[in-house]
Amino acid sequence: MTEPFRSLQLPVGKSVDLSKHDPADTSCWSGSRRKAGAALVKLRGELDQLQELFYADSRRSILVILQGMDTSGKDGAIRHVFEGVNPQGVRVSAFKQPTPEELAHDFLWRVHKDAPAKGEIVIFNRSHYEDVLVARVHNLVPRRVWSKRFGAINAFEKWLVEEGTTVVKFYLHISREEQARRLEDRIRDPTKRWKLSIADFHERRFWDRYMDAYQDVLRRTNTSWAPWYLLPSNHKWYRNLAISSILVDALQGMKLRYPHAAMNLSLLRVR
Repeated sequence: MTEPFRSLQLPVGKSVDLSKHDPADTSCWSGSRRKAGAALVKLRGELDQLQELFYADSRRSILVILQGMDTSGKDGAIRHVFEGVNPQGVRVSAFKQPTPEELAHDFLWRVHKDAPAKGEIVIFNRSHYEDVLVARVHNLVPRRVWSKRFGAINAFEKWLVEEGTTVVKFYLHISREEQARRLEDRIRDPTKRWKLSIADFHERRFWDRYMDAYQDVLRRTNTSWAPWYLLPSNHKWYRNLAISSILVDALQGMKLRYPHAAMNLSLLRVR
């Protein structure tokens, strides 16, 4: 199950040309869409069991980073991939426009305090990468400032890994045409209008600038300790299947175990 999606991991040290990656590609899955639905249900069950064991084991932590353009499916991925897990051990952090207090600190200050504890899975719905994306596209800080942040990000993620955190980074790759369809769908559907934001339409005008910025991100922060997965995300079912498969694969590779009881069980009696 998990093996085909490993090819979505970007090779370290290589440039990335997003125009050469088809956002509608589903070639890692050889079965039908119907079979993909059944596979996702199975993966949810596996993820549920593994997350409970992971929480009990409490020797490691996982940080899942979701990045992508507006409507790329970050919220949807969280909802569909993690819908069956115990919320006690999973947390979502969304990083929006910094507050005055956050701006008074270094750009990683607000991020580090939301890093996962041992036994916890934390999903960053957007992340510290906004500080080399939005900040760059809109010239919020000079180039000499945002360009140095790549090194700080790599060092930060390496520190997390050295402390026992597995960092899994997903770039949800959609086309500009698919974004337009999803925005139009939100306009038409009353149950989706609450998701609409003027900012989504404003940011769309900077699409090419964002693609340049993302290409830089995917090249300069794709490391052996925290690699990027480039996920074709025009098809939501494929996106969900790929993320679920990669996370199950990561958990299965951790050699998790239930801890031993803290007391002498031979002395316990139920009366």
